[in-house]
Amino acid sequence: MGLKDDLERYRDVGEERRQDLAEFIQYGDLGQSRGDSVRIPIKIVDLPEFEYDQRDQGGVGQGEGAEPGDPVGQPQPQPGDGDGDEDGEPGEEGGEHEYYEMDPEEFAEELDEQLGLDLEPKGKKVIEEKEGDFTDITRTGPSSTLDFERLFKKGLKRKLAMDFDEDYVREALKVDGWGPATVYEWTREGNMPVSKAWIDDAYEELPDDEKGVWDSIEEMEDNVEKVETSQRIRQEGVDQIPFRREDERYRYPEIVEEREKNVVVVNIRDVSGSMRQKKRELVERTFTPLDWYLTGKYDNAEFVYIAHDADAWEVEREEFFGIRSGGGTRISSAYELAAEVLEEEYPWSEWNRYVFAAGDSENSSNDTEEKVIPLMEQIPANLHAYVETQPSGNAINATHAEEVERSFRDADNVAVAYVSSPEDVVDAIYDILSTEDQ
Repeated sequence: MGLKDDLERYRDVGEERRQDLAEFIQYGDLGQSRGDSVRIPIKIVDLPEFEYDQRDQGGVGQGEGAEPGDPVGQPQPQPGDGDGDEDGEPGEEGGEHEYYEMDPEEFAEELDEQLGLDLEPKGKKVIEEKEGDFTDITRTGPSSTLDFERLFKKGLKRKLAMDFDEDYVREALKVDGWGPATVYEWTREGNMPVSKAWIDDAYEELPDDEKGVWDSIEEMEDNVEKVETSQRIRQEGVDQIPFRREDERYRYPEIVEEREKNVVVVNIRDVSGSMRQKKRELVERTFTPLDWYLTGKYDNAEFVYIAHDADAWEVEREEFFGIRSGGGTRISSAYELAAEVLEEEYPWSEWNRYVFAAGDSENSSNDTEEKVIPLMEQIPANLHAYVETQPSGNAINATHAEEVERSFRDADNVAVAYVSSPEDVVDAIYDILSTEDQ
């Protein structure tokens, strides 16, 4: 590989993920990231270096103590340098250059690209009303907003619908043997919009010495040029276009509501005695990227963390993934608390809502069917999701996920995902997010 290739490869470092995003989600150290910054581990890229030609044992600028093959411009190793690292492997010591930092918005874009998602956040809470384009119409208003183009078109249509060449029709009244009735029939055949009353009046006003001037209508048509309406308008000007007050319309701006794309994510986790470390880790690997993704998608994202055994309580994020209890399990207690928090603090009319729950699918008898499912139906949300974490496969009494899946088989806002190992995490995230995407 030449120097040019090395330089091009180095320039691409910031653009390409040198560790696959899916691999990071499955196996990476999620704790290196914060809510506003996702740190993706990357591979170290060697910078291109100049080296001395092995055939040249000297030269200007080689420097005292330099050996063939030493990088140009690099200080020579001194005794004691690197002590303590002799047995280490490259990359063991972490450093800022070993991570690519992206904000949640970039993370969401990367995940969309890798998983083929296209989630379009919905605006909820109105934060500003402003005037938009002048697209609405009213019958009254200041003269400066008069829609003259509309008025002109109305008048022009009326002119075209009602106009005819009066002089041409009068000439037809001069045909020998023709009276008003005959002329009226002739105008109807020629699609001239003239009334019988106008023809009668014009005939009465016609001097007797002008009647019978033409021997036939064919002679009149051959000798008199008919002036079309469009030509007459050009000759007479727009003053002849009949404008009417009832045609006046005034433009005013539509009121545009700017809505904030805000979201509240309720994360629910079973912390009962059966939720051992591996299960807790799978919950964290699934929920953490979902939090980053939704943070990146929405203008404002807030999170509620609820832990439960037989009872439920709200916790801080720092304790959410590590807390463990020795109690039993009643999943409905978490949904009861979630419903209360959402109702009081995050009204559905103003907030997008996501309710994500996770556990090993073990639940107290009949709680899923009698309480959890009705509560899920009663809590309006963009998406409900349940993630079953069972590293060793389904336990005999781990039926909660299956019951939820069966009950909401035809629902378009409920997702159920099964995670038994880190390899399942990305598929679970796709199953959850694609449910709303569809």
